[in-house]
Amino acid sequence: MPPPAPAPLPSATSATSATATTSAPARRRRKAARPQELQQAALELFVEKGYAATRAEEVAARAGVSKGTLYLYFPSKEELFKAVLRHNLVALIAEGQQRADRFDGSSAELLRRLLHGWWARVGSTAAGGIFKVIVAEVRNFPELAQFYQQEVQMPARRLIGGTLQRGIRRGEFRPVPVAETALALIAPMLFLALHRHSVGACAAPQERLDAYALLDAQLDLVLHGLLQPDRAAPVRPRPAPARPPRRRAGGTRAPAP
Repeated sequence: MPPPAPAPLPSATSATSATATTSAPARRRRKAARPQELQQAALELFVEKGYAATRAEEVAARAGVSKGTLYLYFPSKEELFKAVLRHNLVALIAEGQQRADRFDGSSAELLRRLLHGWWARVGSTAAGGIFKVIVAEVRNFPELAQFYQQEVQMPARRLIGGTLQRGIRRGEFRPVPVAETALALIAPMLFLALHRHSVGACAAPQERLDAYALLDAQLDLVLHGLLQPDRAAPVRPRPAPARPPRRRAGGTRAPAP
C-alpha cells in the first residue's frame, strides 16, 4: 500500500488571512485604549512641563502615535486638557457623590471616607499634579478656568457641603456656615496635592507629610474645634476696622462717611 500523501502546506493567502483574523481584535483593542493612552501621556506632560509649554506633538510621541491621530480623538489641546480633567477628577467626584447618596453610616465617617478616598485616588497619584497646573496657569486661559469651576470646583463643594448638611439635618453636627466649612475641609486636600508636586518632591523621606494623619487632624478640628466642651462658644466675626478720616484739599481732616 503506498504511503499517504503529505498534507498540503498552507498557502500564503490562507496564512495571511489567519494573521489578519488574529490581529483584527488586537487592533480593535488597541484603538479602544488609545484615548486613555493619550490622556495619560497628556497628564504626565501637563504636570511635568505645564499646560502652555506642552505641545500636541509631544503628547502624540509619548503615546506612540502621530499628531494626526491625536487630533482624531481630541481636536485641540484645550479639549485634551478637559478630557484629562473629566477622566481624573470629574468622574471621581461623581462617583463620590453616588457613594455619599447610598451611605447609611454617620456623617463624620462619611467625611473621613471622602477625604481618605480623595487622597488615595487623586492626591497621591499623578492626577494630584493637575492642581499645580490650575493654580499656576489657569488665569491665562479663561475657558479652562470656567470649565474647572463648573465641572470640578462646584461639584466638589456640593459633595462636601451636602455631607455637612446631612449631618446638620440628622442632628449630628451643630449648625455651621456650610459653604465656608466645606472650604475648610477642601483646603488641606489641595495643600497636600500642591506640596507633593512642589516642595514635597524634594523632601527627605523623614520630612514627608503623612497625608492621612493631616487630613484626620483637620477633620478632628472641624468636628470638635479647639476649645474644651465646657468652654465652647461660637466665634463671633471681628468688626471691620474703622477707616481713617479723609483729608480735605487744604490738609484738614474731613469726617468719615
